[in-house]
Amino acid sequence: MICVYTEERWGDILAAVASVRAQSLAARETLLVVDHNQVLLERLSGEFKDDGRTGAVRVLANAGPRGLSAGRNTGIAAAGGRVVAFLDDDAVAERHWLRYLAEGYADPRVLAVGGRTEPIWASGRRPDWFPAEFDWVVGCSYRGLPAGRVRVRNVLGGNASFRREAFDLAGGFATGIGRDGDRRPLGCEETELCIRITRADPGAVLLIDDRAVIHHRVPAARERFGYFRARAYAEGLSKALVARSVGAAKGLESERRYTTRVLPAAVVRGLADAVRGRPGGGGRAGAVLAGVAAAAGGYVVGGVRARRGGGSFSAPRLTGDTEESEGREGAAA
Repeated sequence: MICVYTEERWGDILAAVASVRAQSLAARETLLVVDHNQVLLERLSGEFKDDGRTGAVRVLANAGPRGLSAGRNTGIAAAGGRVVAFLDDDAVAERHWLRYLAEGYADPRVLAVGGRTEPIWASGRRPDWFPAEFDWVVGCSYRGLPAGRVRVRNVLGGNASFRREAFDLAGGFATGIGRDGDRRPLGCEETELCIRITRADPGAVLLIDDRAVIHHRVPAARERFGYFRARAYAEGLSKALVARSVGAAKGLESERRYTTRVLPAAVVRGLADAVRGRPGGGGRAGAVLAGVAAAAGGYVVGGVRARRGGGSFSAPRLTGDTEESEGREGAAA
């Protein structure tokens, strides 16, 4: 499934679809879900004709509210496969991506498998000041994730797959928590879903296999410090919303190790590089500290909003082609 929303990414969308069609393990179908953009919907419908054959591209309109979560839920309800894989609209998958994701499901306990996402920087290379520990800011795998095929709390949404029954157990992606077009760059909808899955089935296994690689385009605007800081702040807001839904113990379980071990090591590494005269060392150390401060600030603001009872989000049950919303109160993001 590829969720799309803007014609500005037309070339990226075509490249994403082409990378799925070139997989060594063929997809049963490719779903393009268009988020409330009639012009793009008509253009894609003209580009891809669904002839009903295996591997066909189907173009769908988001049947829910504007945003990535509702678009995904629309696709899940329409999907015919036993496993649903997600690919960002500005990413391309390596040839064996689906094969490596599918291998994880040989174990019947496995309900989700994610992969590794590598950045394609618009400038041609990583900005000197941009710490690899914060690559999640641009939707990519970050330094600190375990290597190999390992069990994790949650997969990362732009390169992930779920067994169909996971949605039957836990419902779909929560609307009102993740991205909504060009609004503040929120996230964490896949984290919240994965926690719900393991709560519904404590024996469930969620994996990341770093052989399942996609390459994600990072536009120039996202290479700037202003976006870095805004995205880190939005992550804090989102984490507060997740913590309110599933509890801080689960909602921040992985983040504790990240902030107490991975990030201090990143600061030390950056300062050491600065002492040795290597480019960007001091900037990376400073960016780590700024990112932590921004995320912490967002979390505090989100927590205050939660205590005031502002905002809500819903985690829908997916039944056929409809969504039944479970009212889950949360903080406004």
